[in-house]
Amino acid sequence: MKAERPARVGFYPGTFDPVTFGHLDVIERAARLVDRLVIGVAVNAGKSPLLSIEERVASIEEAVPPLAERSDCEILVMPFNELLVDAVRRSGATMIVRGLRLLVDFDYEAQMLGANRRLAPEIETIFLMASERTQFISSRMVREIAHYGGDIREFTPPGAAARVTARLGR
Repeated sequence: MKAERPARVGFYPGTFDPVTFGHLDVIERAARLVDRLVIGVAVNAGKSPLLSIEERVASIEEAVPPLAERSDCEILVMPFNELLVDAVRRSGATMIVRGLRLLVDFDYEAQMLGANRRLAPEIETIFLMASERTQFISSRMVREIAHYGGDIREFTPPGAAARVTARLGR
């Protein structure tokens, strides 16, 4: 009798302030590669996020059910406030998923890869290039557009857009 293959679990970390269609593109594509995908929402108070951790988690939880259904993957959302590799281990994942928008992202991600590999050599990192339609979207850009009263619904799901505009008093 053949032993069952262990579940492939990936961990996609980020601040998601707010979650964008670029993030959701990476989530859906990563979900096709694993049996379970944990979206790790970093508390990251050092970045002074616009949205609270609860708002960021809720925005993602609202947006992922159709992605989970299309990919036949279990997608969970987990806040974390610890070293990334410790959160990955706690989630049961064996791989970190990172999205790359442009080449400039690669320098930072290569540094993180090196540090994570030293801290946890058993955890692999995979990179997914952003699709052409989303590679220009960043959370920072979305916040800036919203700050100046622009419409962010082209860049982020409805729940996240509503939370951002409410937070900015619009």
